[in-house]
Amino acid sequence: MSMNTVTENKVSWISIENPTPEDIGHLRRYYPFHPLDLEDCLSSIERPKVDEYEDYLFIVMHFPVYDPDQRVSRITELDVFIGSGYLITVHRGELKPLIDLFRECQRDERARVRHISKGAGQLLYGILDRTVDYIMRILARVGERIGEIEGRIFTEDMRSIVEEISVIRRDVIALRRIIKPQIAVISNLERKDRSFIREGMEVYFGDILDGFSRAWDELEDHREIIESLSATSESITSYRINETIRALTVISVLLLPLSVIASIYGMNVKLPFAAAGQNSCTFYGILVVMVAIVAGLLLFFRWKKWF
Repeated sequence: MSMNTVTENKVSWISIENPTPEDIGHLRRYYPFHPLDLEDCLSSIERPKVDEYEDYLFIVMHFPVYDPDQRVSRITELDVFIGSGYLITVHRGELKPLIDLFRECQRDERARVRHISKGAGQLLYGILDRTVDYIMRILARVGERIGEIEGRIFTEDMRSIVEEISVIRRDVIALRRIIKPQIAVISNLERKDRSFIREGMEVYFGDILDGFSRAWDELEDHREIIESLSATSESITSYRINETIRALTVISVLLLPLSVIASIYGMNVKLPFAAAGQNSCTFYGILVVMVAIVAGLLLFFRWKKWF
């Protein structure tokens, strides 16, 4: 089984990483948990919720884990059973702050006293406090990536800028999808008193709720900034396309009369000034006319401020 236990002052923290049917069978034998809650622990992704029973709570929460290969935050689920004298966490082993806190409690007696001895409610607060800090670090990295784009948007290759904006926008959308449902879960913990969670914990859970609210507000700011950067990149791209089209149009207009003249004098018919024996300077005269036409068109475009 992938089950480990830390106990302090008659309060136990049981951590189950990558749960197996044997782990769930152990919980079924020794704890009064509802069978549907135990089944939820083995399913892939359950919606965030708080199921309340007479002597315990079953909590499902989602947290982001950054995937460097896909460059996007993925959902990792944390299932929590909390009752009088115990807290059980079930997860897939991806939530680093939870794993670090458990190992810290295993190694350090002072950490066990600080986080576990005051009750399961205080331990739950410590876990959530660590995860909120972890979320804020993820959001800080998103902010740094947005700042890099702001510094490069007028100087770098626009193709890479647009690609990076799209990647960050996808990450922000994923984070919004993960963070928003957790606010309702924490709000539920804050506003209700339970007999198996010591009194006064509403203040601590209120602090966690403030943390998730700050994370949501920061995500809103990131979303607005990335949308503005996207609009700016589209404007810059459109402007550069227009400049290219303008330059190509000017070139086409300059070449058009020259092509007409060259085509006319390339015809196999008698044309004015085309008799080589009568006027040997015809070729140079035509060149002078072409140059004059080009110069005249350039002066006209400059007067119109077309370039």
